[in-house]
Amino acid sequence: MQRLWVALGLLITLTTVGTIGIRLLGADSWMEAFYFAVVTLATVGSIDVPERTGHPWAMPFTLVYLISGLGIFTYTVFLLGQVIINAEFQRFLLRRRMQREIENLSDHHIVCGMGRMGLAICNYLHERGRSFVVIDQDPELFAPGSLHSSWKYVVGDATADAVLVDAGIQQARSLATVLPTDADNVYVTLSARMLSPTIQIVARASEDGAAQKLERAGANRVISPFSSGAIKMARLMLNPSVEDFFETTDGRGGELELVDVQITSQSPYIGMRLLDTDLREKGVMVIGIRRAGGEQLLPPPSTTVIEAGDSLFAFGKGDDINAMVNASEVSLSNTNSAVAAVSARLDNRNSSRPSG
Repeated sequence: MQRLWVALGLLITLTTVGTIGIRLLGADSWMEAFYFAVVTLATVGSIDVPERTGHPWAMPFTLVYLISGLGIFTYTVFLLGQVIINAEFQRFLLRRRMQREIENLSDHHIVCGMGRMGLAICNYLHERGRSFVVIDQDPELFAPGSLHSSWKYVVGDATADAVLVDAGIQQARSLATVLPTDADNVYVTLSARMLSPTIQIVARASEDGAAQKLERAGANRVISPFSSGAIKMARLMLNPSVEDFFETTDGRGGELELVDVQITSQSPYIGMRLLDTDLREKGVMVIGIRRAGGEQLLPPPSTTVIEAGDSLFAFGKGDDINAMVNASEVSLSNTNSAVAAVSARLDNRNSSRPSG
């Protein structure tokens, strides 16, 4: 780019010198001199400068001016083409590299829609170190410097199956669709469920009728921003201190986490009672258990025996929970569905709608 600006500067300087020279050689006006300078430099002139002016120095001046201008003009065009080709080639390499990185992802999250709600979801996942891919049709949203450099994205229509496949939906853990219209969210939910029968789908709905359609299309959870916002305001009215506590633990840099720990067949906790485990010593408190058959124990008795397929709703410091997961080789799913399930039992109300 620096060389291109230098070449453009030389081209402007040469045009100025040519205008002044042709004016001194006998052009009738500065406009005529500028016209002759431009058409001569572009080699499209229909009137010869020496013939027009009749000055004895017109021919040598025109030869030097034409040779110099042709060289600078050709060099400028070459640099301009090089810049354009290099920019396109770099964008092509960036897309190829990002596509390879997305193909290597597994157990990641997909966010459809880069509006205010989608951006908030992406920031939440990024702050917690989760792998995710965001989909949006507007390429300007992914311009260099507009997003964090580690964010992976796909430019395209999220309602298209090919775009969801490019985002790695077969290997993804969950998908959130927060597109502007309910119709698009229903379409994305239906497409995602057909492509991945086991993926966790969380969808946004603006109307109650759309929420029912999203459930039938295959969404595991349907969130209404208006309903959830109203319930949060009511909670703040009734229990401001409790809400402040959860705000602190849920914010960036907060120490506490509420997570859903899936007990696999390799977990050493299988067959153990809660009181016999070392979870309390590790700073982890189990506040609920959901059996594989759907039974929920909230709160679970200390004599409850842990079984394969159980989901433990664990509450504690993030480092302690991660250490427990790494030590026991269980899978961790820090999802909104776990929080919603616990909140539903505590408040007997829930802003989301579970499927089935």
